Amino acid sequence: QVQLIESGGGLVQAGGSLRLSCAASGRTFSIYNMGWFRQASGKEREFVATISRSGFTTYYADSVKGRFTISRDNAKGTVYLQMDSLKPEDTAVYYCAAGYCSGYGCDDPRPYNYWGQGTQVTVSS
Repeated sequence: QVQLIESGGGLVQAGGSLRLSCAASGRTFSIYNMGWFRQASGKEREFVATISRSGFTTYYADSVKGRFTISRDNAKGTVYLQMDSLKPEDTAVYYCAAGYCSGYGCDDPRPYNYWGQGTQVTVSS
């Protein structure tokens, strides 16, 4: 069992930055691929970014590519999402997730077995 707790959300103006953190407890963090997903009000949950177990491979949704950066610190059991040049359309609840996946399958929520409770990100125009 893995428990995931997100933090770092908040209100920011368009063009600003936020850094989300997701701390894991329980089983060994480094054995899991980690992902960030988001869900805006009235919309389905969508993929944002994923990072491999080693941290060497990352993959991003086209909508955030070049603006968001995912990283992980296996020693601290934490995954991060640095969000720069934020836009109002980035407003959503952001969730981190842990699971087993490979390649482009990591943009699908189904391989992720464990989810955090979510943190709200609001970008004002």
